[in-house]
Amino acid sequence: MILQALDAYYRRKQADPDPAKRLPAFGFEDKEIPFVIEIDAQGGLLQIADTRSIAGKKKIAQRFLVPQGVKKASGVAANLLWDNAEYVLGLDTRGKPERVTEQHTAFRERIQALPQEAMADAGIHAVLNFLDSFTQDQIENHPLFEDITSSNPLMSFRLQGDLELICQRPALISGLMDSGAGGTDDKTRATCLVTGKPATIERIHPAIKGVWGAQTSGANIVSFNKDAFNSFGKAQGANAPIGQGTVFSYTTAINHLLDKGSRQRIQVGDTSTVFWSEEPHELERGLADIFGEPVKDNPDAGTDAIRALYKAVHSGSFANGDAHTRFHVLGLAPNAARISIRFWETATAMELARRIQQHFDDLNIAHAPHEPEYLSLFRLLTHLAVLNKADNIPPNLGGEIMRAILEGLPYPVSMLNLAVQRSRAEQRPTHARAAAIKAYLNRLGRRHHPNQKEFLPMLDVANMNPAYRLGRLFAVLEKIQEEASPGLNATIRDRYYGAASSTPVSVFTTLLRLKNHHLGKLSPGRAVQMERLLGEIMQGLDDFPRQLPLPEQGRFALGYYHQRQAFFTKSNADSQHQEDSK
Repeated sequence: MILQALDAYYRRKQADPDPAKRLPAFGFEDKEIPFVIEIDAQGGLLQIADTRSIAGKKKIAQRFLVPQGVKKASGVAANLLWDNAEYVLGLDTRGKPERVTEQHTAFRERIQALPQEAMADAGIHAVLNFLDSFTQDQIENHPLFEDITSSNPLMSFRLQGDLELICQRPALISGLMDSGAGGTDDKTRATCLVTGKPATIERIHPAIKGVWGAQTSGANIVSFNKDAFNSFGKAQGANAPIGQGTVFSYTTAINHLLDKGSRQRIQVGDTSTVFWSEEPHELERGLADIFGEPVKDNPDAGTDAIRALYKAVHSGSFANGDAHTRFHVLGLAPNAARISIRFWETATAMELARRIQQHFDDLNIAHAPHEPEYLSLFRLLTHLAVLNKADNIPPNLGGEIMRAILEGLPYPVSMLNLAVQRSRAEQRPTHARAAAIKAYLNRLGRRHHPNQKEFLPMLDVANMNPAYRLGRLFAVLEKIQEEASPGLNATIRDRYYGAASSTPVSVFTTLLRLKNHHLGKLSPGRAVQMERLLGEIMQGLDDFPRQLPLPEQGRFALGYYHQRQAFFTKSNADSQHQEDSK
């Protein structure tokens, strides 16, 4: 199903009316080529063109359409008419002259293996003449020589007077397509598992690049690299027969989606997530803004995208794209030389939009004005990690949360566990942690106890849950202390929050004795007001529990957070009323 959807996406992009948006034809790929060797018809060196340009602090090379690269491991394997400097020029950049000689020979032999029609092309004649006559002395004084020898960059050829590379000349493209010179020498034919049609089976699938944490040379979804993985005497790709054309289409499509400049990918923890639709749709580009952190030059992009999503759900239609268009989301994670499928979800665009809206509804909670209206997935994950660092996000957490969002499932219990643990460790539930706790508890209750009252975004004085009331009580006691002793460096929260949220009986008797001393420092009116609030909260408590299990610790954190936000909101309202009175 995954490969079929990717194959269909490739065909959709191939039919794009805008040539700039089309994916490469079978046998070719889009590649950054930093240096282009320009030669005349006799193979004489004219110049080495530097295609790189400055983008921020990096140099980005121009992209060209080139014959699809071979999969390289430790052996020698040359690409057709493009490769690194060791293959193309025979330059020894790593002190391995014998290996470089093999590489350069393989590069020449790959060209000579082209069909006769392609060999008759003037560009191929020029390249072969260049390889016959080239010596390192010709470029030792070239300004780019040091760059080439130090970085061993990719290089290709251009014939004098042409705009395109020699590997893009029509005669070569035609000969390559007719002979399959860019593919495998194994011509095994069988029924393709993706298309269901007879096809020449690809023995080794091209590498998929761009999955965060995977090998830089790329990894595979489909591979058989040990005898234990083979069946019935078949080797490598024959164990899962897929036609060469289909292999090219699905790998080209997924590499396009994973490209570093792609707007159809996001990083969720260790999971590289890509998404696409069967027809052009606004969600294809909108999901990156909905789940990602806002970019510096457009900080409101995420908020605008989420508001557009809510509008689409409420109206039942999208500004661009049909509500019934099928949408695909694929989560990929590294696994040595292979790629693991972390999750895979297919739904209509409207079904997906409703599930995403539900996620943001579940996360909705009262917060300070300076905090974001909608929590991005990255911000949510980092606030669950030690020291709020992305490097400390548990490996599977991002993928599990994303799967819960896309499939409408309960959030993973690790989300609640981490939110409670970090709140206790840092002695306070933050906006993101309180939102995570509320979302987890509401979604779990909705599934298993549909008649149970859900937690509100703001303070709920009618909620009689003992743990929730204890959290409110702790917040009120802290507020009394703060008003009694302004400017305190530390409050009861810094010393007692962890114990109060897990073993209330050991803490609250002491705190209730201390509050009498603090109330004595308040004005009579304020003291009566706070006593009344304490009494209202205590009415819902029969006794202090000896211990609170994990879900109840989450409810404690919510009660504390809601009560603190209520104090903050009331203070702002009082200040605004005083200003208006003036």
